[in-house]
Amino acid sequence: MLWWMWVFVGLGCLAVEVLLPGGIFMLFFGAAALLLGALVAAGMGGPIGFQWGLFSILSVVSLLTLRSPILRRMSRSGDAPERIDSLIGKSVLLTEDLAPGAEGKAELRGTSWTARNVGVEPLAQGESCAVEQVDGLKLLVRRIQT
Repeated sequence: MLWWMWVFVGLGCLAVEVLLPGGIFMLFFGAAALLLGALVAAGMGGPIGFQWGLFSILSVVSLLTLRSPILRRMSRSGDAPERIDSLIGKSVLLTEDLAPGAEGKAELRGTSWTARNVGVEPLAQGESCAVEQVDGLKLLVRRIQT
C-alpha cells in the first residue's frame, strides 16, 4: 500500500477511538498504521503482504503489552473518586457538643458531616475525633485515645 493509505487508516482508527467510549483498543491499531505509513514513506515497507503482517504484529503486540499499564495509569489519576471507607481512622473536628450516642455535626476536609458519638464519654465542640466507621453519609466517631 502507499504510505498515505496507511496514514489514512491510522487516522481513521484514532478517530474511531475518540468517538467510541470504551477500553482503548483502536489506539494501538491507529498507532501501528501510522508507524507503518512512516516506514513505507521511508522506503522500508516491503511488499504488501509484509506490510499487513507487520501491521498485525505491531497492533497486537502493542495492544497486549501497553493497554493494561495505560488503563492502570488512567485509573490512578487525581480526579478518581476516593473510596468512602478510606475515611476510617481520619481525624474530624466537632462543630458541636456530642453526648454518648448523640448525633451532631463534624468537619472533615472542609466539609460538614453528620457525626454520631459511638464512645461512652461526651465529646466537646472543637475536639478532634477519629472516624471509626462510615454509615452512609454519617460518620461514627470516637475520642482519639492517646
